[in-house]
Amino acid sequence: MEELFERLHIKPKDQELYKTAFSHSSYVNEHKVKNDYERLEFLGDAVLDLVMADYLYTHHKESEGEMTKVRATYVCENANYTYATDLGLTKYILVGHGESKEGEPLKKAIVADIFEALMGAIYMDLGYATVRNVILKIIVPYMNNPEIKFFSDYKSSLQEFVQTEQKSLEYKIVKEEGPAHKKTFTMDVIIDGIVYGTGIGSSKKEAEQEAAKYALEKLAIKK
Repeated sequence: MEELFERLHIKPKDQELYKTAFSHSSYVNEHKVKNDYERLEFLGDAVLDLVMADYLYTHHKESEGEMTKVRATYVCENANYTYATDLGLTKYILVGHGESKEGEPLKKAIVADIFEALMGAIYMDLGYATVRNVILKIIVPYMNNPEIKFFSDYKSSLQEFVQTEQKSLEYKIVKEEGPAHKKTFTMDVIIDGIVYGTGIGSSKKEAEQEAAKYALEKLAIKK
């Protein structure tokens, strides 16, 4: 992992935090390790949101709505997956035999989550100033490259539509199945009490995006 630390220009104090950041629940269960990455992922998600909100507020003059869109574009599963793979994080990820078969790539959601967990570990170990510096060095070059485009934020687009039309909007879990380390979520998006789309994903966020995408398609047809 020293190669990664050199690439990120950090000098870790608590090596155990970083091992935890790369440990999937399937690995933890099989090897009776104490902690998986999920708590650090939760923290890293919030840290990424704060750092990008801070950066956009300081360096851009867009409205609140526009800044929200930009942040959602560069802090999302697809974006986090790209950052993680470009940094070579996949070779450090620890998963159990049930989660990964030889020769098959890891799930996109796991790789994206690991990026968030790593940012959470850096924040806990080295503080906000260091993690902010690391995050901006990773993400800003993607923002400045017009050839790199991450997927549309369907949820934000749908939110804009319902606000314009003065309609109510909610997401509701229909089904949650599978073991803890390999869950699948089914989510409905409901506009004014009517189901407009259903999405399935390996995370709630992914299922919501999928549901919003179908809702937008249906609304476009109705228009």
